[in-house]
Amino acid sequence: MERSAGVFAPQWRLTSIGIAVAISLFAFEGIAVATAMPSAVRDLDGLAFFGWPYSAFLVMNLVGLGVAGQWCDRVGPRRPLLTGIAVFTVGLVTAGSAGHMAVFVLGRGAQGIGVGLASIAVFQIVAIAYPPHLRPKALAIISAAYVLPALVGPIVSGMITAHVGWRWVFLGLVPLVLAGGVTLLPALRTSPAPGRTSARGSRKPLFALLAGAGVVVVQSAGNALVAGRTTLAVLLLAVGLPALGAGLRELLPRGSVRLRRGVPAVVAVRGLLAGAFYAVESVVPLTLVTLHGFGTVASGLPLLAGALGWWAGAQAQGRIVKVARPSLLRWGLTALACCFVGMAALCLPGAPGWPVYVLWILGGLGMGVCVPTTGVLVLDQSAEDETGANSSALQISDVTAAGLGTSAAGVLVGATAAGSLGFGAGMAVLGVAAAAGCAAAAVGASRTAPVGERTAVGLNHPAP
Repeated sequence: MERSAGVFAPQWRLTSIGIAVAISLFAFEGIAVATAMPSAVRDLDGLAFFGWPYSAFLVMNLVGLGVAGQWCDRVGPRRPLLTGIAVFTVGLVTAGSAGHMAVFVLGRGAQGIGVGLASIAVFQIVAIAYPPHLRPKALAIISAAYVLPALVGPIVSGMITAHVGWRWVFLGLVPLVLAGGVTLLPALRTSPAPGRTSARGSRKPLFALLAGAGVVVVQSAGNALVAGRTTLAVLLLAVGLPALGAGLRELLPRGSVRLRRGVPAVVAVRGLLAGAFYAVESVVPLTLVTLHGFGTVASGLPLLAGALGWWAGAQAQGRIVKVARPSLLRWGLTALACCFVGMAALCLPGAPGWPVYVLWILGGLGMGVCVPTTGVLVLDQSAEDETGANSSALQISDVTAAGLGTSAAGVLVGATAAGSLGFGAGMAVLGVAAAAGCAAAAVGASRTAPVGERTAVGLNHPAP
């Protein structure tokens, strides 16, 4: 009977609702801020610093992720989650009431820390509150919680900004965030503390800050390259890449670059698929407008189709029980690779634009399968006192790769604007590169299985 109960059975209902509400609000804020940002920077006379709120969020989000991992392993999810919600709320109030651009940037930084802390704590709640057979469905809730904000976020935030003011995009979330935290209190009261002590934990925030700064400097190098300032770009890369490498070396599991079997391979695969997906997604509307003459609304609809595909994929992976997780991951990565190859083909002269709707459903389906599956693989291979640190590494890989991927896409777009490359050719190169990354990850998907599985296979099927 226990095994047949779903994630919304009475014993897990409040926890599942709380997770859905909390993640939805974090996702809504991330999507809504893009709509409110132009009005905010104009009102605060901060147009020259337009990118700073995004950079502050990215850097401090990585710091929050770095802090949360070992903190959760040491004391359990209760204090990190409540602290994350409190810091996020302070960030909302600070940004929403800011009278100067510097204060607004501080608010966005606080939001980044809060989301980092709370997201890892939520991940650990999934590990603690649900039995292993329900974890795929619980993680599907997290993926599905991003869909509704993607559907309504731009519309709702646009209406709020136009009719009430941009400040209420932030201030209006405060009571909702607090209410979402309250629904998670029952699960937090029963969550045990793993009791881990780690001498290395105190170094994580510093290395997370170093990695975040490295990402921002590398992105700045890309902008400098687009602007034709090659010398500055080289200098920034000479600073940013070593900083990024040094930070990630401490934050990610040993062997991640080599796709070492187990958690390191899962973390690496998550980075590859996130970097590829978000790089291509960032240029989909621009590609449709530039190459195929689509209007503003029609060019944005593929992102809606992708969100629906993501939801469908997340639900599907939660119900598939007869396929090994590494094989399921390979299926999702293959779907992503096919999507990106198709996107590259649509950039050829004379190609139609309408297939992008089908392709982006396929891409969203692949992400919906892959993202929860990598989460399940990490949780299933983590000891009780390692779930926080490993979950932190997984999300740091995701966030860092997404930032670098969108930056690379921006450099390609800039190169086409400068006339160094035709737009269609540039976007085709991006699609092929993204497909190659997913294909490589698909080949390495078998390495995401635990070390013990390979040993078990060797014992059951000895060599002749």
